[in-house]
Amino acid sequence: MTLKLTEIARKKLENYFDEKDFILDEETKKEYSAKKACFVTLTKDDELRGCVGSLVAHQALWKDVLDNIMNAAFSDNRFKPLEKKELNKIKIEISVLSEPERISYKDSDDLLKQINNKKGIILKKGFLSATFLPQVWEQIPFKKKFLEQLSLKAGLDKDSWKEKGVEILYYSVDVEKED
Repeated sequence: MTLKLTEIARKKLENYFDEKDFILDEETKKEYSAKKACFVTLTKDDELRGCVGSLVAHQALWKDVLDNIMNAAFSDNRFKPLEKKELNKIKIEISVLSEPERISYKDSDDLLKQINNKKGIILKKGFLSATFLPQVWEQIPFKKKFLEQLSLKAGLDKDSWKEKGVEILYYSVDVEKED
C-alpha cells in the first residue's frame, strides 16, 4: 500500500529520533517518482514551527519530501531544531508546487490586478528572492501588504516589488496535511 506524503515525512522523523534507517518501499517510490518541488510546513499548536522547500523540481517528489522534512525540522534558522518530545505535537503539511510561471506586467497597478489569493508568489531581484505559499494569503489577505512582506522576506525594501528589474512568478499547490 502506497504511503501518503505526510506519512513518509512523519516516518522519516520518527525513525530519525529512534536512530533507525528509514527505507521507503518501492511501491511508494514509484508513486512519487516524478520530479516535483515541494514545501514541508511544520506547525505546533497552530503556530509555524518550520517551513522549508524547493521552488524548482530537481528530484523525485519522494526524495524532495525526505530532504525538506529534515530541513524544516532541523535547519529552518527561524527556529530551534525540533526535539523528540515535540514530535507528537507537530502537524505536517506538504505543498506540492506547480512549475512557476513568470508574470508579465506593465507597472505595479497592473501587477496587483494580475495576482490572486489562490497562487503562491515568488519575488526575485538580483540574487535575492523569497516566496510565500498560497496559504500565506490567509494571514496577509491584502495584495499590497502581501507583496510588501514578501519584499521584506527577500531582504529588500518593502516597496521593492514596485521597482523595475523585479521578477514576479506564480505557482499553484496541491496540499496534503495531517488532521
